[in-house]
Parts: sequence; structure tokens; C-alpha cells
Amino acid sequence: MPAASALLAALALSALAGCGIRATTVPVDVGAAPSRVSCDTPAQPGGQGGVQGFRATVELVCGSQLVGVERVVPVPEKRTQRDPVVLVVQALLEALEKAPSGEERDAGFSTGVPAGLTAGAARPGDPAGTVRLSRKPEDLPPVALSQIVCTLAGSEAVSAGPGPVVMGGPDADPPRAWECTDAVRSRPESVPTLGEIVRPSASAGTPPR
Repeated sequence: MPAASALLAALALSALAGCGIRATTVPVDVGAAPSRVSCDTPAQPGGQGGVQGFRATVELVCGSQLVGVERVVPVPEKRTQRDPVVLVVQALLEALEKAPSGEERDAGFSTGVPAGLTAGAARPGDPAGTVRLSRKPEDLPPVALSQIVCTLAGSEAVSAGPGPVVMGGPDADPPRAWECTDAVRSRPESVPTLGEIVRPSASAGTPPR
């Protein structure tokens, strides 16, 4: 019997060598298998119990990329602005700030947009379509900026079509333009935080003196 066991062991080592696998008696710890997220967007309910809102695609982070999630976005309760575009931007900001649902978290979704951002009206002389935020866009974390840019770019109520999103902060600095490109969606952390300056339009707002 000992001879038979030795023969079986020798055959096993020969088989491993023939497969190109080097036999070893030292245990190898390769670590746990890498976890993968599904990024499957859960089905959204058709309504929210009479809450006034609109359907929109909100860009969340999943697997280090931006993935659009369709949601019913409630209209802000505190409507300090009458401009419908500003109201839509405010609603989208609040949707981005909101923590993902349990199903979304299980699927790997998260958000980097900080709480407390608000949208305001454009300043006199701003180009048409300018969105003013309560913080300078270039001061936001790159991932948060990417989420906001791509969410606003995909909203028909905010963006007139393909092209850059023009945003500014609460001060008099000229607004800047950012685009939601494939590179931004695939690597939101690497978006240039300083967009190109968009000069004020002489035909918009108060005419120059």
C-alpha cells in the first residue's frame, strides 16, 4: 500500500508538470476574488403618491463610471425661483445629492455631489442658458462636477441640445463651459475642473455703457 500511494503521488506530480503548473508544497494566498458590481438600475415606480415631479435621468457613480438612472424627480417644495429652468436645475441637484436607495447601493451606485447646493438665476450679461450655483463649479470635487454636468446636459428642460453646459458660481466671475464626453463618463474623476470661460454677451441682460 505505501508503494501504491507513492506511485499515485508521482503520477499526480507528473500530470501537473505536463500542464505547465509548477508543483509546490507551500500554500499560496492569492486573496479574495475581486468583487463586481452589477450596475443594474432597479425599476422605478410610475408615481410617488401624488407628489409633483418629472422623469429625468440622474447620473450616479457605479464601477468608477457614470451610469444614468431614471427617476421621478420631485419639484422642490421651496420654490424661491420663478424661472422654470432654475427650478428644474434645483430639482436635479437635490436628486443628485440624495443618497441612493438600498437597491441602488446593492447594485453599486453612489453619489459624490455634496449636500446644500442651490441653483440661482443667471447674472445680467450671462450667455443664454447659464446656470449659476451657490458654489463655484470649479471648487467642486471632480466626480461631483462630472455628475452635475452630465445630468444637466441630458435634461431637455435645461440643455437645448448637444453641446457644453455653461455654469458659474455666486460671484461675478464669468461662467465656464463643460462638456459631457465619453471620457468624462468613463473617468469622472479626471474631468478638468476649470472649464473654458464663456464671455458675457452684450445682447443679454443690461447693455454695456
